[in-house]
Amino acid sequence: MPSVAVKLYSVFFKLLLKHRLQSRVDAVADEFGITSRPEESTEPANPSFAADGVATKDIHIDPLTSLSLRIFLPDPFHEALPTSVKTTFSSNPDLSLRANGLFAGASTVARDRRSYEGPGSAAAYRGYLPSPVTRHHAFSRRLPVILQFHGGGFVSGSNTSTANDLFCRRIVKLLDVIVIAVGYRLAPESRYPAAFEDGINVLHWLAKQANLAECNRSIGNHRGGDARKMDTQRHIVDAFGAATLEPWLATHADLSRCVLLGVSCGANIADFVARKAFEAGKLLDPVKIVAQVLMYPFFIGNAPTHSEIKLANSYFYDKTMCILAWKLFLPEEEFNFDHPAANPLIPGRQPPLKFMPPTLTVVAEHDWMRDRAIAYSEELRKVNVDAPVLEYKDTVHEFATLDMLLKTPQAQACAEDIAIWVKKYISTRGHEFSY
Repeated sequence: MPSVAVKLYSVFFKLLLKHRLQSRVDAVADEFGITSRPEESTEPANPSFAADGVATKDIHIDPLTSLSLRIFLPDPFHEALPTSVKTTFSSNPDLSLRANGLFAGASTVARDRRSYEGPGSAAAYRGYLPSPVTRHHAFSRRLPVILQFHGGGFVSGSNTSTANDLFCRRIVKLLDVIVIAVGYRLAPESRYPAAFEDGINVLHWLAKQANLAECNRSIGNHRGGDARKMDTQRHIVDAFGAATLEPWLATHADLSRCVLLGVSCGANIADFVARKAFEAGKLLDPVKIVAQVLMYPFFIGNAPTHSEIKLANSYFYDKTMCILAWKLFLPEEEFNFDHPAANPLIPGRQPPLKFMPPTLTVVAEHDWMRDRAIAYSEELRKVNVDAPVLEYKDTVHEFATLDMLLKTPQAQACAEDIAIWVKKYISTRGHEFSY
């Protein structure tokens, strides 16, 4: 059973959550939307590498909505340098490394490691900025990308919350990947399908970024070449639209190894994005979804499962509270627990399950939503999709991502188990990892 502290905190949490949900019943519709609540603690972005070796950056990618992203980037210098080079560089940071064939010089690398300060402006960007050295040499590491969707019942939570920031940093360090946390629009200001549309829009934005980066590299490779050809290539870049090239992703992201990770209601969004990615096919090239992780998904259905009956009054997010969240998220005319956003197993839902990516499902013992998540995983396995289930004893919904539970042994073990499984699908050396 959960500890006494968890039980007491759960009582307080549910009272506060009920008050907040009821206060949002009359929220005004807003297509631009909001992605965070004023009462939630947030963590500011730090584009310079912190003590844990992770830099963060917030960007707004859609001028028509509040859709935003927080990028978590591991220090590209931490693992990329050979040991001998690390030792030499640390002892003499001004020593030229031109002889290694890796860099134009150590002074350039030192500038990359510190903050970049643009010319003549106090408001210039200060943070990690890849230089031509990191963009065009073998030193530049290409890292897999995890697209993360936070929880909160579609009505709360944030990609910049303190808890989500800590969780994403943990994943970055365990897997040595780039994590992109999505700040999707919240209900009831923006009801279904806003959050789901935001998820697929991020995927299309990533595809655009990959193509912009490729065109940019192609232009760079033809410096001093045929001017007419370069003008044509610039026109190709412009044809992608007004989106600007994101340097962190252009330099370090390998979008052919993209994993979706959804927490609670974020798992519903991740599953939707996986389906739409399959339907889009080559339109998303070179972005490839190689796997997805569904952490205690926010599934429900008209026919109650055993856990929905037995654990209806479970800790933190009980069934009554979650039903209220669904009423705030789904439009009144579409309210139905067998809605495609709520129940992944409704008959006729497309595409067929056999086309879904490998799917790891995490469930908690004392979560009333656990049985439907397990049933979904079983259906995936029936059509030969790699779909294991990790169930954690004495745990509750959001046990690995809720602020007060993040430092528990179960939360740490869950993150480590996820990392072991995900490595099977992001390794460039084959599936040498197994679970």
